[in-house]
Amino acid sequence: MGAGPTGLTLAYDLARRGVSVRIIDRDVKFTTASRGKAGIQPRTQEVFDDFGVVDQVLRAGTTRLPFRRYHRDRIVSEAIPYEANDPRPDAPYRRLLFVRQSLVEGILRDRLAETGHTVGSGVELLRFEQGAEGVTATLGSAEGAEEITADYLVGCDGGASTVRKSLGLEFRGFTEEDRKLLVGDVEVDGLEPDAWYQWYDMERGVLLLCPLADTGTWQIQASPPVDADGLPMGPSLEALQASVDRITGMPIRLGNPTWMSTMKRNVRMVDTLRVDRVFLAGDAAHVHPVTAALGANTGVQDAYNLSWKLARVLGGAEDGLLDTYERERVPIAEWTLKTACDAGDLIVEAMVAGEGGAEKGLTEDSLQLGLHYREGPLSRDLVGRGALRAGDRAPDSPCPGAADEAATLFDVFRGPHLTLVGVGASTAAALGAVADRRRGDVRTVLLTEQPEAYAGPDDRLVLVRPDGYIGLIAPADDPQAVLDYLATVDSFVLVED
Repeated sequence: MGAGPTGLTLAYDLARRGVSVRIIDRDVKFTTASRGKAGIQPRTQEVFDDFGVVDQVLRAGTTRLPFRRYHRDRIVSEAIPYEANDPRPDAPYRRLLFVRQSLVEGILRDRLAETGHTVGSGVELLRFEQGAEGVTATLGSAEGAEEITADYLVGCDGGASTVRKSLGLEFRGFTEEDRKLLVGDVEVDGLEPDAWYQWYDMERGVLLLCPLADTGTWQIQASPPVDADGLPMGPSLEALQASVDRITGMPIRLGNPTWMSTMKRNVRMVDTLRVDRVFLAGDAAHVHPVTAALGANTGVQDAYNLSWKLARVLGGAEDGLLDTYERERVPIAEWTLKTACDAGDLIVEAMVAGEGGAEKGLTEDSLQLGLHYREGPLSRDLVGRGALRAGDRAPDSPCPGAADEAATLFDVFRGPHLTLVGVGASTAAALGAVADRRRGDVRTVLLTEQPEAYAGPDDRLVLVRPDGYIGLIAPADDPQAVLDYLATVDSFVLVED
């Protein structure tokens, strides 16, 4: 349940694998609020490349947004994050994309609709029970209550998750009630929509005004002013305008607010992502500050990790494969919370020193291309040397001569299958042996030369999982290692340390 980026990613990835899904959202109308406008990271852009929608997503936003920092009415600095990050053969997406979350959700809904599935809007999960054979859920809508059964339930229902609360899981961490920002979508008169305008004033407060590409609307984040009793004001056009006047001293006028809210600094996560047939993903499992722009991205990647495993189990693999979701994604959630908090510290340090603003929280780490599952239960390295290790993200690479006119490895990876990459000419026989035994499940591609991203002292076989991570690296002449690995995945039983 939940039809944000996490739920839509999960629903589409399952549906394209032939799995029947029911996706619901309590909102009656699809939101147009900017909410998580901060950006789509390169690793998430790679997921959308696999889905065939990355070009649409890129057209909806911009990768080149100057961060223009002011003190009152005076420009003190300007920076363009990741401006030098040109595409590379191994990483075609290396810049943060600034785009409204609602536009991304619309693109994903359209993609999902192509599979014959639509979001059930205005539908709320009231309660659920699970047993050995499935999950029984009671749903509520304007038409009344409805009871449905399903093999599995995945809660993608945000930080206030009904699913998480029903499971009784601790959402450990903290909320800083005294660190709030007013947020909203407004029209702005007095500024050109050519930069993200930022004020970090240690006395007057914080103000961020970001134009939302091709919409005529801006997202505002502002320290709340105080009312006549000295208490912080809640979200309203009056309060937002008061913050702008106090912090900037400039003739900037706000108007036509279409969404307003209050944002608190939350840093929380669960340690358990699975309780029998019920799973958590995205903000239902972990929330963190917006610094480093990791929010929706981590949720999308949760769903991308879980979906192929769910589909495989529903297709006959052992249920134990689903235990690897928690084992692989909990460390990523911990990394995400730490990285977001560290980014906030970097921003504050820059503010105090007068040396920068939000751009200081955007590092190479926050691009998420370096995330890996090297210590995960599905990573097996039988070679142990070379540019890559099992568990790493599988890089892109040109692959001239590949079948089906594939120009790059990402072209080969695109789809619900696993991919066996033969790095070096001597892998040809092994590729053929695997293709004969696992036709339809594993796609093979031969790289007669070793590209830099896959280089090693010897030829090798690299098996890429459906979510774009390397599961196995094996010797060039060992197709049995690949077949054994696939059999292990389908009969997986997690052994506790």
